[in-house]
Amino acid sequence: MLKILVVGASGATGRLLVEQLLNRDQKVKIIVRSVEVFSDSVKNHKNLEIIKASLLDLSDSELEQQVKGIDAVASCLGHNLTFKGLFGHPRKLVTDATRRLCEAVMVNNPKNTVKYVLMNTAGNVNRDLNEQISFGQKVVMGLIRLLLPPQSDNENAADYLRVEIGQDDDKIEWVAVRPDGLTNEDKVTEYEVYPSPIRDTVFNAGKTSRINVGHFMADLITESDIWKKWKGQMPVIYNKETSE
Repeated sequence: MLKILVVGASGATGRLLVEQLLNRDQKVKIIVRSVEVFSDSVKNHKNLEIIKASLLDLSDSELEQQVKGIDAVASCLGHNLTFKGLFGHPRKLVTDATRRLCEAVMVNNPKNTVKYVLMNTAGNVNRDLNEQISFGQKVVMGLIRLLLPPQSDNENAADYLRVEIGQDDDKIEWVAVRPDGLTNEDKVTEYEVYPSPIRDTVFNAGKTSRINVGHFMADLITESDIWKKWKGQMPVIYNKETSE
C-alpha cells in the first residue's frame, strides 16, 4: 500500500483521481479547503486523510510535515474558468505548488524516490523533444500565453520538473500528463497515450475525459511498469476514437 498526497483534489479531475486511488486500496492524503464536493463514501473512507487548508498558505515547515513519509504526489491543480480564476491571484498556483512540494520532499531526504505526477496540458510543448507544431498553432498559443496567465503557469510548472528536477534526481522522479480537450464522462473508457501530441491542439484538438486522466495518473503511481515507461516524460493522453 502506497501513501499518496493529492493536491487539487477537490477539482473536477482531482476528485476522480482520489476515487481511483482509494478503489485500489491506496492510502490517500488530500489538502483541500472544503470537502463538500466529495461523497460520504469518499469522505469517510478509512484510507483517506483530509487536511483542511489552502496549500500555498501552509508554511515551509508545515508543507514538509505533510509530505513526510509519502510515496507520491499527484497534482491536479488548475485555475478556475472565471475572471478571478484566470487573472486573479495566485497567478503561479501550479508552478509555486510544484516547486514548494518538491523542495519539501527534498528537505525530508526520503530513503526511496518520491513520484511526482503533474496534470498539465497538451497545449504545452515538451522542450526535451523536437515536437513539431504548425505556424498557426504557434501564433495562437503565443497569444494565449500572452493573454491568459494559466497557460504560462502550466508551462512553467512542467519546465520546473523538466529542468530543475531533471532526469537523474535521486529524490524525485516525475511525469507530466498532457490531456487534450477535457470532457466529463461517468466511466473509464479506452484511451491512448503518446510521447507527443498526434493532433494540432488548436485546430484539430482531441478529447480526453477527466476520468481517463485520473485512471492514467493512478496507473502511473501504482503500476511500476507503466511508471518506468513514462518517467521523466510528458505523455499525451486521448480518448480512443471509436468508428461509427
